Amino acid sequence: MNPTPAFACFVTGTDTGVGKTLASAGLLHALARHHARVVGMKPIAAGAEWHHGQLANEDALALRAASTIAVPAALDNPVLLPDPLSPHIAAERAGTRIDIAHIVRSYEALAAQADAVVVEGAGGFHVPLSDTETGADLAQALGLPVVLVVGLRLGCLSHAALTADAVRARGLPLAGWIASRIDPHMRAPQENLDWLAQRLRAPLLADIPYQAVPDARALPFDLPAAWTTR
Repeated sequence: MNPTPAFACFVTGTDTGVGKTLASAGLLHALARHHARVVGMKPIAAGAEWHHGQLANEDALALRAASTIAVPAALDNPVLLPDPLSPHIAAERAGTRIDIAHIVRSYEALAAQADAVVVEGAGGFHVPLSDTETGADLAQALGLPVVLVVGLRLGCLSHAALTADAVRARGLPLAGWIASRIDPHMRAPQENLDWLAQRLRAPLLADIPYQAVPDARALPFDLPAAWTTR
C-alpha cells in the first residue's frame, strides 16, 4: 500500500459485548489529538437497521462518528450483514460469503487516505467467518498489530490469556490492551488487572470505567509515543 498510515491497528476482544466499539472509538478520539486524518473501519458488521434511508450497523456508525475524515461506506464497512448473528451464519443467511481479500483491498484504499486507522474486528479473535476461516485469518491477512479489549468480569483472565497466545501464534504483535469495566459489581478488579498486566506482556492503553451511558470522547488513553508521531 502506498502511502502507509503513520499508525494502524486491529482491535479484538476477549468476547463479544466487551466494549470493543467504545474502546475503538475512544482510541480514534485519542489518536485525533495527534493526527489530522483518523478513520475507523468495521470490516464485518452483522446486524443492520435503517438509518437515514440506508441500512447501517450501529458499531460502524459509532466508528464513523469518531473519525475525522469521511469515506465511502464500502471502504469503512465493506461487509454489512442484516442479521445480528455470528458472521458465518449471517453471511449464509444473506446468501453471500465473506471475502478476506476484498476486505484487505478496502483497508488498503482506506489506509491510503489516512494518518491513523483503527480496524475493529467482529466478536472474539477466532470468530468464524466461514466454514474454513476465522477472524484470526482476517487479522493475519491485514498484518496489523493487535490491541486486545479485555471485558473485566469473572472468567476474563483465561479468555485474555488464550486470546493473547492466539494473536502471537499468528505472528502478530500484541501492541497493547484495554481494560473494559463492563461489570460494575465485579469482585477484586485490581487483582485481576495486576494479573493481566503481568501475563499479557503488553502496555495497558486505557482502563475504561463502567459507564451507564457510554461516551468515547474523553476516555483515559495513554498512547505509546510511536503512535502519536509520523
